[in-house]
Amino acid sequence: MTIPMTPSTQWREQVAADEAERFAAYGQQFAAIQAAKSKKYGPGRALHRKQLTAAQGSLEVLAKLPEFARHGLFAKPKSYPVWLRLSNGGLDRAADAIPDVRGLAIRVQGVSGESALGDGPTSCQCFTLINAEQFAFPKSDEFVAFVAAAAQGNASLLKFLVQRYGLLGGPARLLKLLKAVGKPFGGFATEPLFSAVPMACGPYAVRVRLLPAASNGVASPHANKDWGGDFAARLAQQDLQWELQLQPFVSEALTPIEDASVNWPSPYTTVARLTLPRQDCASPAGQDLVRQVEAAVFDPWQALAAHRPLGDVQRARKVVYFESQKGRSAFSEKA
Repeated sequence: MTIPMTPSTQWREQVAADEAERFAAYGQQFAAIQAAKSKKYGPGRALHRKQLTAAQGSLEVLAKLPEFARHGLFAKPKSYPVWLRLSNGGLDRAADAIPDVRGLAIRVQGVSGESALGDGPTSCQCFTLINAEQFAFPKSDEFVAFVAAAAQGNASLLKFLVQRYGLLGGPARLLKLLKAVGKPFGGFATEPLFSAVPMACGPYAVRVRLLPAASNGVASPHANKDWGGDFAARLAQQDLQWELQLQPFVSEALTPIEDASVNWPSPYTTVARLTLPRQDCASPAGQDLVRQVEAAVFDPWQALAAHRPLGDVQRARKVVYFESQKGRSAFSEKA
């Protein structure tokens, strides 16, 4: 029996009555973690603290897209300038060879429309992507508790996991998480990256995937010694390209909005092409861009209203990211 995978507008968010209070507390927890880590490493983000490198290029929205995709940024064919930030996902500035989530954030500039924050017009659209197709936790409460425990060290983390999941469940949960962050990764130019959580696309809901072109080359066996160096070396030699794809919501049973740990089975559709022209990240201009990108905001809520982030994890991010930005005096331009 074939299960229909038709894009649907029948998605719904389920906002808990205590979310505002809980999310405010999450914001304060992350602000405290960020402040403590900044004392150790210098000013920076709470998560994805270690920037690996940065680059600039263009995002070309394609023509003749399906109806579910033709909204917001993807409403009509157009090319936009973009910045990219590559990072490790952890709280610390750890060696690249240590297992971790890898992140690639895109800041599309020159857009025009009402902001997802509801505070007037915006001129940017951000996508935050990781090397995992789904989030490690169903909702934000479990993730925040995990990060807060991890920030206190391995002993505190194991104690938290045992208390929350039981004497047998705790270590099993830890092994599952270690397996997730330790899965093979060949580098940012050669591996697909995912939003893992949904956003609106007009009346539809979608997730995002960035798929590397074959012309980017194959993974280097030694890339994990220096992820940024591997990426910069490729970019110094050639243009790099990716397809930006959307994956639609089809039903609550198959593609839930509120459970971020479920991997959607619906097909991806290519809607845009990301191109980074050949550039020297180590040049004075390249290093100036690295500094600008490190100081900039890459936040899924820095977005068009047509692409409002959806679900519990995304709603929590709205508060937590803003507290992080205040903590490092980083504010996005609005117009």
